[in-house]
Amino acid sequence: MMNFKIIKEDKNTKARAGLLQTSHGYVETPIFMPVGTVGSVKGILNKTLENEIKAQIILANTYHLYLRPGIEIIKRAGGLHYFMSWNKPILTDSGGYQVFSLAERRKITNEGVRFQSHIDGSYHWFTPENVVEIQRIIGSDIMMALDECTPYPCSYEYAEKSMHITHNWLKKGWEKFKTTEPLYGYEQTYFPIIQGSIFKELRIKSTEEVLKYNSFGIAIGGLSVGEPVDLMYEMIETVISILPASKPRYLMGVGTPANILECIERGIDMFDCVMPTRNGRNGMLFTSKGIINIKNEKWKHDFSPIDENSELKIDKLYTKAYLRHLFISGEMLGPIIASIHNLYFYLWLVSMARKKIIENDFYSWKNSILKQLVERL
Repeated sequence: MMNFKIIKEDKNTKARAGLLQTSHGYVETPIFMPVGTVGSVKGILNKTLENEIKAQIILANTYHLYLRPGIEIIKRAGGLHYFMSWNKPILTDSGGYQVFSLAERRKITNEGVRFQSHIDGSYHWFTPENVVEIQRIIGSDIMMALDECTPYPCSYEYAEKSMHITHNWLKKGWEKFKTTEPLYGYEQTYFPIIQGSIFKELRIKSTEEVLKYNSFGIAIGGLSVGEPVDLMYEMIETVISILPASKPRYLMGVGTPANILECIERGIDMFDCVMPTRNGRNGMLFTSKGIINIKNEKWKHDFSPIDENSELKIDKLYTKAYLRHLFISGEMLGPIIASIHNLYFYLWLVSMARKKIIENDFYSWKNSILKQLVERL
């Protein structure tokens, strides 16, 4: 059964440590969810993901899985957990953000969105109702409502219109969710998404509308799309001031290690972002001492471990010079090592945040580590 409880609240901030229970296991919050878009965290074995990176939950994407391999194959496999051999919780994005990114290939209406596949150009419809049906077939523990992610910048008028479309879709999707059953014998839950761009009034309206549905958890969308971070933090603070403490709060698509700590301080419980794996594949490493571009010449003769302070085996086994050699040589092992390192670092960071919240030392710890996280080495 789905359950969420607060274990400890930080005495100096809105940060909190919680425990999320799903049919596929427990998730300790605050948590970072590695992105497994097509049912795979790119380049990483599930065994590594679970045993070394310590991932507790992953994110998969409705849009990509719907197009490939297709929902019939996933249904015949018995759901995504069986298809990808992952026994821990899965959250699925509704595909709204992916459709948002297809600006030239989609048409949005009150009924849903018509879009062209990025694979073969074929036309498809996503509606609030069929997105629920697709996620029932995928079998994710946490399903997301279909929403429109507003671009930045946009006018107040556009953001308001977009917000109303998202609310209209939520009403239809919620009804579909409440009148359908899981396919694989375990409970699924459905998170609505708060929108409103960078306009405080709209964020308040959207939060109040979302709360009418008394969902198990709530997501905050439409941020980290190019707006200044101060505006992002302001919108989060606006929303958090209204949300009940009893519900898990998921901030979609955020972000850097520094962003994550700042948002934990403001009361966010769940995060996802492609940054650790995408940046890792391009040679950017997030470490306890700062950010490394491993392709730089300065690491050519550096035979120190990738991260001296890390408990991850590969961080101690391989040197910076060797990892740079792999990238410069175009060897696929380089991006794999970097991706594993970055994901481990993200999971370590949120686990340390949780530990410090429980010890009532989060605020001072966050301030002490923040400068290191953003420093370019």
